[in-house]
Amino acid sequence: MTELFVRDGFIDRYRGTRLVFPPTLRLISDALPQYFPYHRNWKMSATHVAYWELTPTVDHILPVALGGADDEANWACCSMLTNGIKANWTLEQLGWELLPAGEFAQWDGLLGWFVRQMEERPEYVEKSAYYRCWYTAARPHAV
Repeated sequence: MTELFVRDGFIDRYRGTRLVFPPTLRLISDALPQYFPYHRNWKMSATHVAYWELTPTVDHILPVALGGADDEANWACCSMLTNGIKANWTLEQLGWELLPAGEFAQWDGLLGWFVRQMEERPEYVEKSAYYRCWYTAARPHAV
């Protein structure tokens, strides 16, 4: 997923909005749980709405259910909210278009910030498989 998010420049390819590297949001929730809550099952009443708006995910441009391939050429980065709205509709059915990818050099989705935080706080990487996995994927892309 990290490769796709970097490829698409952390941009929602349907709305053009900026997205944030997923563990960055979790790190903020860990630091400010009262103000930026997170629920492991994304319970809407217990998770900050920013997770839905800002978390990137992988969408199949042409849904697999409609014959689309499950490969990189048919993937686009979009927010969890946009992905839920699009569901198994085609872009044509929705009147949407695939927007150009963003420039990772202009917006890195706070991936670089996340990597710096992990390097300054190695105990997070040591104790959390979640952070360790994302850190390993992000480190080659951090500037």
